[in-house]
Amino acid sequence: MTAPARPGGQGAQDGSPLPEDPRPAAPAAVDERLVHRPLAVRLLRRPELGAVVGALALFVFFALVADSFLRPSSLSTVLYFSSTLGIMAVPVALLMIGGEFDLSTGVMVTSSALASSMFSYQMTANTWVGVGVSLLVTLAIGLFNGIMLTRTRLPSFIITLGTFLMLTGLNLGLTKLISGTVTTKSISDMEGFDSAKAVFASTLTLGGVDLQITIVWWLLLVAAATWILLRTSVGNWIFAVGGGVDAARAVGVPVARTKIGLYLGVAFAAWISGQHLLFNYDTVQSGEGVGNELIYIAAAVIGGCLLTGGYGSAVGAAVGALIFGMANKGIIYAQWDPDWFKFFLGAMLLLATLLNAWIRKRAEATR
Repeated sequence: MTAPARPGGQGAQDGSPLPEDPRPAAPAAVDERLVHRPLAVRLLRRPELGAVVGALALFVFFALVADSFLRPSSLSTVLYFSSTLGIMAVPVALLMIGGEFDLSTGVMVTSSALASSMFSYQMTANTWVGVGVSLLVTLAIGLFNGIMLTRTRLPSFIITLGTFLMLTGLNLGLTKLISGTVTTKSISDMEGFDSAKAVFASTLTLGGVDLQITIVWWLLLVAAATWILLRTSVGNWIFAVGGGVDAARAVGVPVARTKIGLYLGVAFAAWISGQHLLFNYDTVQSGEGVGNELIYIAAAVIGGCLLTGGYGSAVGAAVGALIFGMANKGIIYAQWDPDWFKFFLGAMLLLATLLNAWIRKRAEATR
């Protein structure tokens, strides 16, 4: 007996053609990264989209209600204020993408400035020596937060709240013990002050407009953080640990090192901000910085970061800081009562969070 020919063969043994297989062919697998999507879909998937829309709306609003808002000097002031927040908001955003918080950032900036000032003054050393000691002290604080978090497995809220309280007490207690007052002594006449001021608190003139060097530091940090997130394996680790620690550990992500590195990044930015605080004003009040940690977190959230981690961008945090800068100075230029500033910021935080949530849902629906 002759066996029947199989479907898909060259033909029946008698030479007649076989009927085609009626079953549809399985679609070829396509790499999702190679799929071309419309520009609108790609924009919807960007975490910072809501913040950019809000920033544009706020800019137009204050341009209409405040005559002096569009002056070059006014915009320079807005950028300066935004940069002082953005320097800290960017690493705080990376930390939040990694699923953690740091409530000690505000007072850590003050601790960095105090360490630099008091060491230089008491040791009659070149101010650059104090700057170097301050860097070591500030990084040690960040390392402490990271190690305590990874070793104890306690929530970062508890760990950094404890650090916040300890630093608040140390800043005040040590300053009064060493200086006799709550303010540090002036170091403006010490060797190295002018060169350090040029690095951390100088003014650049561009097109006839004076710009503070903190704007340069801010942009450099945004560029570096964006490159880390989008172009390095460390960026993948940050998103992975923020999305789920156990899953990240299961695929070989160094969870502990990643989290410690994020806290060190926050500490490095706090050192930059602290040195600007010192060399811009010469002396430091030991009670400064309390409450700023909430503004840094709010800027990151407005910029698209999730409180649950695993989502966000450095650019979004920078735009969030810019929104704060425009709101703070725009209210002044519009000659409104500045007592309404915090209410305005709270309303923006809620609206931005709702807008970001809506955009994220739309983005997920387009997949």
